[in-house]
Amino acid sequence: MSVGTELLLGEITDTNAAFLANDLKGRGVTLHFKTTVGDNLTRVVSTLKRALERSDLVILGGGLGPTDDDLTREAIAEVLGEIPLIDEVYLEQLRGFFLSRGRTFPEQNVKQAWILPSGEALPNPVGTAPGWLVRPQADPYAGKIIIALPGPPREMKPMWLEQAIPRLNLPQSGFYHRTFRTFGIGESHIAEKLGELTQMSNPSVATYARRDGVHVRVAALSDTLEEAKVLAGPVEKTVQMALEGYVYGADDQTLPKILGRLLGQAGQTLSVLESMTGGLVLDELSNESGSSAWLQGGAVAYTQEAKARFGVGLEDESSWVSAEAALEMALKAKAFFGSDWAISTTGVAGPETLEGKPIGTLFVGIAGPNGAKAFETVGAGDRRTLKERSSISALGLFWRVLLNPGVLEAPFEGQA
Repeated sequence: MSVGTELLLGEITDTNAAFLANDLKGRGVTLHFKTTVGDNLTRVVSTLKRALERSDLVILGGGLGPTDDDLTREAIAEVLGEIPLIDEVYLEQLRGFFLSRGRTFPEQNVKQAWILPSGEALPNPVGTAPGWLVRPQADPYAGKIIIALPGPPREMKPMWLEQAIPRLNLPQSGFYHRTFRTFGIGESHIAEKLGELTQMSNPSVATYARRDGVHVRVAALSDTLEEAKVLAGPVEKTVQMALEGYVYGADDQTLPKILGRLLGQAGQTLSVLESMTGGLVLDELSNESGSSAWLQGGAVAYTQEAKARFGVGLEDESSWVSAEAALEMALKAKAFFGSDWAISTTGVAGPETLEGKPIGTLFVGIAGPNGAKAFETVGAGDRRTLKERSSISALGLFWRVLLNPGVLEAPFEGQA
């Protein structure tokens, strides 16, 4: 159950529900329902009652703040017919939290120290709102489990993994899955390469279009996790062989993570000079933990004047959206930042064509220790989508070059 009017109205994307669903699936817990309800006590109460009637475990996200419209605690108490008590120990911790920051403790925050007789508080290492784990003792909900977690993802995720999961004593799961991440191949082309594999039921093979490429998930179910792994093993190998040259990682191995590993192993560094992507390539790379070891620096140079500050100059000044421009930008970035490698982007994000180039045109320049080359792609979508897809294209093309540096010695060729 996701609690919050902002979620109900679509003002905030509910990433918590997706995270919990994926995590529960991996633990062998069957998820039957996902519900979103606004900040209304009557509706939260009725929704919680319905959830308890049809499920053994109910997880609520949100509504644990200190304000009048944070109603999750009140709803749980009303459904179970219990009167909340004040946890004096936690109340002192709350007061100390504010005092340590030189702030006065707001009395409305007292309700964050509430606890039910049948529940226990789940510590929140990031924020002020503790979670609840409640095991009702009286009928009709005896034997059920209610977990309440705060709404902010940075608070919810560690509390779920570090506080709630250890207390649940879930049975060992016989569900195994592994997801392969691909670049440079479409979903329909993958389906052709996999053939009848996608028709299997156990193990199963499914494809999902994601922002960083198509993901291919292999899943198997058996009595134990080890048996499920054995069952999935041959299919995993077949998928990898069928998609050889397209799979860059598995599970949480993102493109920046893979690039960082390859650069780190080679003891090399990277810099970025962006135009069309507006800093998104650098953002993707710098979000990777430990990137300072291999990411030398980067900049956004949108105008010709800005590019000139990095020494970028073209014989044909009308061709700033071109392979020549991308190549020059990459070479100048490599020299400016003193890196072993450099990536550049220039293109047309819209809303109008530019220099006769259609919207979605992208040129990626890659300069390395032994050469440099420009690549061309054409994408579709609105301005934001094009920028995001173009940043992934730049990273994916760089991945291919790192695996085969000799490609930089070949002449420019447009690539779809």
